[in-house]
Amino acid sequence: MANVNDKDTVAGSIAQKRADFIKYLYAYFIVNVILWVLWWFTEGHSTGLTTNSWPIWIMLGWGIGMAFKYFEAYHGLKNNIAEQEYKNQEEA
Repeated sequence: MANVNDKDTVAGSIAQKRADFIKYLYAYFIVNVILWVLWWFTEGHSTGLTTNSWPIWIMLGWGIGMAFKYFEAYHGLKNNIAEQEYKNQEEA
């Protein structure tokens, strides 16, 4: 019976990570669109893309974090390392 509960816990954890990733992805797109529009109206429309397009640095930095979130949600470990360590401590 404990095995079924463990599988439910793991499945729930994976589902939560995937739902969180989708939520963060929406925020990533919305915020980056706002930043590019802000840049366009303050600098971009007069100088074009030849100047320092500062929103690209935010996109790249945040995008690296999003890549890690994606990997964790869809290709990460099936068992949470912290949960496994907790179980090991309980057994000892």
